[in-house]
Amino acid sequence: MEIRWLQAFIAVAEELHFGRAATRLQMAQSPLSQTIRKLERDLGVELFERNTRSVALTAAGRAFLPHARAVLSEVERARQATKESVGAIYGRITLGFTGVLNHLSLPPLTRAVRDTYPDIELDLVGRVMTRDAVEQLDSGSLDIAFVGLPVDAAHIRTRLIASEPFGIVVPSDHRLADAGVVDLADLADEEFVSTPRTSGSALRESADRACLDAGFRPRITQEITDPYMILMLVAAGVGVALMTEGIADVIPPGATYIRLPGGSVRMDHGIAWSAKPVRSSVARDAVLDLAEQILPTPHDDEVTARPAPTE
Repeated sequence: MEIRWLQAFIAVAEELHFGRAATRLQMAQSPLSQTIRKLERDLGVELFERNTRSVALTAAGRAFLPHARAVLSEVERARQATKESVGAIYGRITLGFTGVLNHLSLPPLTRAVRDTYPDIELDLVGRVMTRDAVEQLDSGSLDIAFVGLPVDAAHIRTRLIASEPFGIVVPSDHRLADAGVVDLADLADEEFVSTPRTSGSALRESADRACLDAGFRPRITQEITDPYMILMLVAAGVGVALMTEGIADVIPPGATYIRLPGGSVRMDHGIAWSAKPVRSSVARDAVLDLAEQILPTPHDDEVTARPAPTE
């Protein structure tokens, strides 16, 4: 039995599709099928039920899967221990992020990791809302995630990396588009575009709270998970949106970002990880330590007295 046979089996077991598994493994479908046949002959059982329309694990395949994963996990630990013995930090880190909201934090961190720890492989997972990130950190499917704060979860640790003021994004032909600053209460009668309430988005929770503090409940007429698509829908004239200041330099044509007075309405951004022991703890902790250098926690005076952006 060869390690590559196990890798092929796990890929097919997770994809339940030989074509997708072959793409994932960067190989042709025919050699993949042959590899699975070799493994089945070696074990003396069929691992998959195949027909022209579907692939499913047999009872033997389901029984074998956790053991195959355990073997590959042990191989990975052995590789990491070997690297660590000569002072290298080695591993695979899965990092979750939302999307455009992280365009100021994700690139500098990923570049720093690649420059500082070339033996750490980063697996980036996009469109992960805060609640999903917490669940995936807790289950171990994510190692680190960018989240909105606060997070209320017993086994999750967080650190503040930025506190951004909110502004309002309006279509370029909106009545307030030329205003340098606008009170949020002036948008009480507008139709809003936002992330879904059910998605567990910290952006949605912060925006709703800001509107309630301004004396109204926002009328959401369009919900979409991707924050950049929210900007696109605003540019298309679908409505307005509350977004953080960091997206001001990536506003699409047809939309305008307007500040709120004083920067008092803010969203806190954080980095999160699980307090539970994880298989890649050395690599994960190295990335977290590097993140403290690249994305330091702002001081209180930086949060409360940050100057307003110029026009």
